[in-house]
Amino acid sequence: MNLSFLSGGRLPKLLVVIPLLYGVFLAEQEWRFRQALSRDAPVVVDTPAVPVRQLPNVQAVATVLGLPLGGAQASSAEPITLQASFVAGQGLSRALLADAAGSRIYQVGERLPGGSVLRRVEASHVLLWRNGREERLALRQEAKPLLRKLDPGEGRHAALRSSQYLRPVVGQSE
Repeated sequence: MNLSFLSGGRLPKLLVVIPLLYGVFLAEQEWRFRQALSRDAPVVVDTPAVPVRQLPNVQAVATVLGLPLGGAQASSAEPITLQASFVAGQGLSRALLADAAGSRIYQVGERLPGGSVLRRVEASHVLLWRNGREERLALRQEAKPLLRKLDPGEGRHAALRSSQYLRPVVGQSE
């Protein structure tokens, strides 16, 4: 075998120069890559603040929709009185209303004799829709309460009076 090409000639110089040139090439590629990264880096810019949407005027919307302002309904001017309210599931509630003609039970959505509409029935009042606004008709209060509080002195007299009507009976009851 002939080893003359290893001892002197161009081949040993090429074996040293080729890896060296390849290293220079890779170093240049790395330098260009890093330069491109620094150029393409995103720049954070302060974005303008997004304006907060203002809510509409609640009172104006309530007026347009015919709702009462401030949660307080006006007292009804309807010539009727609420005698009883029967509160049940949605749409099933009824109210006993009396006018000059007499008493009648109305359900939600019915038109009353005065032209208003029964809108909602609650335990202590009903809401009527009259002349484009909501009115409140409260339950009629009795002149005297059904139950009254007794004074301690009155309790003894009541016990004495009640005992005269109850008499023990001897023998079998019928």
